[in-house]
Amino acid sequence: MEQKDIDNLRRLMELEAARTAPPAGFPKLPDIPAGRYTDQRFYELEQRHIWRKSWLFAAHIDELPEPGCFRLWDNAGQPLLIVHGDDGAVRAFYNTCRHRGAPVVTENAGKRPRLTCKYHGWSYGLNGDLLAVRDPEDFADLDFSCRGLHPVRCERYGNLIFVNFDTEAPSLMDWLGPVAEEWREFQFDKCRLVSRHTFDLDCNWKIAMEANTEVYHVKSIHPTTVAPILDDRRNVNSFYANGHNRMIAPNKMINEARQGAVNRNGFPVIDTVSEIGRTCTQSYGVFPNWVSPLSDQTIPPLLFWPTSINTCRFEVWTMYHGEGAGGAEPAQLPNIWTTPDGSELGQVLLEDTQFGSWIQKAMESDGFRGVPLSYQEARIYHWNQWADRIIGIDNIPEELRVPQVLGDEWLMPNDPRLELLESNVSAG
Repeated sequence: MEQKDIDNLRRLMELEAARTAPPAGFPKLPDIPAGRYTDQRFYELEQRHIWRKSWLFAAHIDELPEPGCFRLWDNAGQPLLIVHGDDGAVRAFYNTCRHRGAPVVTENAGKRPRLTCKYHGWSYGLNGDLLAVRDPEDFADLDFSCRGLHPVRCERYGNLIFVNFDTEAPSLMDWLGPVAEEWREFQFDKCRLVSRHTFDLDCNWKIAMEANTEVYHVKSIHPTTVAPILDDRRNVNSFYANGHNRMIAPNKMINEARQGAVNRNGFPVIDTVSEIGRTCTQSYGVFPNWVSPLSDQTIPPLLFWPTSINTCRFEVWTMYHGEGAGGAEPAQLPNIWTTPDGSELGQVLLEDTQFGSWIQKAMESDGFRGVPLSYQEARIYHWNQWADRIIGIDNIPEELRVPQVLGDEWLMPNDPRLELLESNVSAG
């Protein structure tokens, strides 16, 4: 992060701390319609559009470290096979044999020189090409060249592997936009995987995600864990194209032990991370379902996947900088989100998820009409606006839409608050 950006953020933090109302020009946010959490029609629109047109974080290269390694992945409701090819490229395919639709692979992960369906023995290369079939003399004019595994778009950001089902979608880098540039200081190409754990929650996936998309709840939900550390009144929210967002809030206490190449938790320090990443909570929301604080120690994304209209799968990841001094290996480092054995969520996430099932039941009651959002919760509104754009506003029943009131003038790198600061300086 350049110094001018750091200076602007510091100025915005003081603007946020001093304000007694939302900034001039910030729109009043209409209520989020109740049905976006409970109406099967909206859930099906999400399935058909959001999860088919967005780039989705699926795996880390440490999970497929060598050619021939593969993993199954079905978090978006489609059975995929992610493969590390002989040429070093990572590819994704539908895990569906082109003969009779059987799964090509049934193990969750492994390593093979080729992929052979156990049903009738059709065999595929690591690039998806059909290589051999059993009893080929019984197939008249079978064209191998058009019978390979059906591919799914697969691209990498550093060591992270993303998939997208839409052949017309922009590239991953275009999808991330300015976020990709802002992330460079965290060196995603050198991050190593410590752990990945999954938990099932009894609520709509957006209920769980939204608990990690605002700081309005910090004083109530985290009075002894986050609240003593995070200066929520100086929190600065930012909005990006494609529904991404960012929050930056200064930490009340700075870890003085972060000196040299390794901090007191054993994580190697990323020496390219700027002052903001060292002294603030810097958290990104990447549409549709990634939320992650980033620091000079760890890259720990949280992901939220729908399993039904009122249940979801919650993935918690811990990654670190793999080229720091001290020769740290993943097994030597703590998992920051769960108990040491990964069986239970840690305290902060237990606090964030404790009301999920209660909220779901309340939202399904006749007493729930919709969600009024404060300025502090504007990242939630921004997400919903962009969800409607991706679904197609005309595809959504009118009573389930959100008005497009947060204009593009608020999309980074634009920020009308900076103009407000300049005008205040001029007036002074």
